[in-house]
Amino acid sequence: MSFRNLLLTDKVIIELDKALTTVLGAPPSSGRETPAMNIDDTPLNDSERRQSVALMRVNHAGEVSAQALYQGQALTAKLTNVREAMQQAAAEENDHLLWCEQRIHELDGRTSLLNPLWYVGSFMIGAVAGRIGDKWSLGFVAETEKQVIEHLDEHLDKMSEDDLRSRSILAQMREDERHHQDTALAAGGAELPWLVRKIMQPMSKVMTHSSYWL
Repeated sequence: MSFRNLLLTDKVIIELDKALTTVLGAPPSSGRETPAMNIDDTPLNDSERRQSVALMRVNHAGEVSAQALYQGQALTAKLTNVREAMQQAAAEENDHLLWCEQRIHELDGRTSLLNPLWYVGSFMIGAVAGRIGDKWSLGFVAETEKQVIEHLDEHLDKMSEDDLRSRSILAQMREDERHHQDTALAAGGAELPWLVRKIMQPMSKVMTHSSYWL
């Protein structure tokens, strides 16, 4: 039986399980190993370590949001191929989620206390975008990934050159996000109106600045 044909109560249970797994557990991923696997950990001073923890916490929170966004869009997407593309992207975003969390723990840090809030908000945005129409939903993905790439570039500039393990993770994430952006556009994603793109930017900054500290 397909997800679309399930009872509403079954759908709610499935989505709650995904939310709890994403925020509190170990969500299913594509199975890729962390890009930092074969890179030796180099010594960092306390300031560099704190900066890496904060930046990786922001990226982890961003992946929680991305996971919720894709799940919300998959829930309401009208075309099967779009739904499947959202689910595949969600699995790849879970790779990022696990890589960031592992690196944060290696650096003796913690993930954002606000992750449940980011998940709920992003899920609702994704569900609304999917309901409006697949081309706009895909366009929203493309614009989101574009802004994520810009954040990753900023973080690579701010992060210590000596933190090779964290930098390798961010570099691979950047490559994956570019692929997701290109895939969304190739699948028929429409460019979002100028006003929508501008509204997304301050919303993104609220999440990044809050997660940096909390």
